[in-house]
Amino acid sequence: MLISTILKFIGSGLEFFLGIPGVGGGFILSLSWAPLLFMLIYHVITLVMARKENTAIWGPVVGIVASTLGVIPIVGMVLHWAAFICLLIDGLNTLKKK
Repeated sequence: MLISTILKFIGSGLEFFLGIPGVGGGFILSLSWAPLLFMLIYHVITLVMARKENTAIWGPVVGIVASTLGVIPIVGMVLHWAAFICLLIDGLNTLKKK
């Protein structure tokens, strides 16, 4: 299994947690938005690995957008849902192709 695929699945799980109403937002706020910075860096690393392994990059790109705009309360939650779905589908497609 490719490293980028593993990173996409892990990122999908993290985005799922961050998208849970109340819980994810409370976690982000309690740590002063540090989880969003962590996820931004995580998605950039995933993007670089996906490029290096010549796999799809749209999952990490959506994750980067979600981490960047995640400071907006309701928009951030919806974007974390979108990132979860995109990373999961991207990881499954990459797994199926290789």
